[in-house]
Amino acid sequence: MAATKRLNRELEELKKLSLKSFRDIVVDETNILSWSGLLVPDNPPYNKGAFRIDINFPAEYPFKPPKVTFKTKIYHPNVDEKGQVCLPIISAENWKPATKTDQVVNSLVALINDPEPEHPLRADLAEEYTKDRKKFLKNAEEFTKKHSEKRPSD
Repeated sequence: MAATKRLNRELEELKKLSLKSFRDIVVDETNILSWSGLLVPDNPPYNKGAFRIDINFPAEYPFKPPKVTFKTKIYHPNVDEKGQVCLPIISAENWKPATKTDQVVNSLVALINDPEPEHPLRADLAEEYTKDRKKFLKNAEEFTKKHSEKRPSD
């Protein structure tokens, strides 16, 4: 299966890169299409915690994009209550087979660090982010402290 070969290679590359913002990558040994990892954002308010995400690759990968889901709750305009994320790089119309998992992860980290209120999955949070940034940051920080996972110490 082309996906298996490619994902094994990408996993090796990701581990070599040892991204500070994405770690503890766990791959289901019986299913290379199922990955999980810890997202560790740099910017406030999300730098108060870490967020478990799942990356599920379709059997048609790399011809179809992976699906990224937050397992840890996050107070963010681009992530809905079910953990689905609006990430342009993995949308059907933008996906390119040459795109690699590290690029997807880097795009995700950039989105979490810098929300895009013009493409919200949660309109209420996008509005709060746009109209009252201070309140948004305070709410997001409290939410992060309460719901996120402990950040790994370097």
